[in-house]
Amino acid sequence: MNFIKKRIVVLTGAGMSAESGLKTFRDANGLWEGYDVMQVASPQGFATNPKLVFEFYNQRRRQLLQVEPNQGHKALVTLEKYFEVSIITQNVDNLHEQAGSSKVLHLHGELLKVRSTVNENYVLDWRDDLNLGDLDNEENQLRPHIVWFGEMVPLLEKAIEITQTADILIIVGTSMQVYPAASLVNYTKSDTPIYFIDPKPNVSQNDFQNLTILSTTASIGVPQLVKQLI
Repeated sequence: MNFIKKRIVVLTGAGMSAESGLKTFRDANGLWEGYDVMQVASPQGFATNPKLVFEFYNQRRRQLLQVEPNQGHKALVTLEKYFEVSIITQNVDNLHEQAGSSKVLHLHGELLKVRSTVNENYVLDWRDDLNLGDLDNEENQLRPHIVWFGEMVPLLEKAIEITQTADILIIVGTSMQVYPAASLVNYTKSDTPIYFIDPKPNVSQNDFQNLTILSTTASIGVPQLVKQLI
C-alpha cells in the first residue's frame, strides 16, 4: 500500500535569509540599504535612472554570491524525506535551492536571472553585473528579473493553488504585511495547523485557528520545528 505523504507548504520572507548575511528588504524608514525603494524597485525608478537600478541589483547579486544557506534553509531540506514540501518565498535569493530544496516558487522574482524589458518570457540565468547595453535576442535592453512595486505578481495564482493543498502551513521570517503574499494564509483549509516563526511575531493566537508561534529566528526555530514534526 502506498503511503501518501502529508503536504507542507512553507512561506518564507526576508527573515529566512537575514542570518545568512543578506539584508532584509527595508528598514523602518522605508530605505533599502540606504536607497528609497521606489527609486530602485519600481518601473518609474527604472525609467528615471536605470543605471542606479542596475548598480543596486549588481550589489545585491555580488552579495548573494558570497553567502551560504543557514540552518533554517538546511532544515527545510530534511523535511522532504518525510513530507511533500513546497516552498513559496518572497525572497529573490537562491538560498533555498543552494541548500537543496526541490520545489521553490519565487513570488517576487530571482536575483540570479534577468529578463527582456519587452518580452517578459525571455529570461536568462545571470551571475555577473547587468549594465545598460546588455540586450536580449531582439536587441532590447535586459532588466533584473524582479517583480517591482506596481507590477503584477505573475506566479500568485500558482502560489494560491499550492497553498490550498497544505496539510500544514509554516510561515518563516515574514511580517505578513506585504500583499499579495500576505493573503496566501487565507487560502488554507480552516483546520490547517499553522506555525509562525519570527523573532518579533506580529500575529497572535487569536488571528488564526491552530496557530503555534515560535518567537525566534529562522536558524533556531526551523530546525526545532522540523525535529518536532518528524
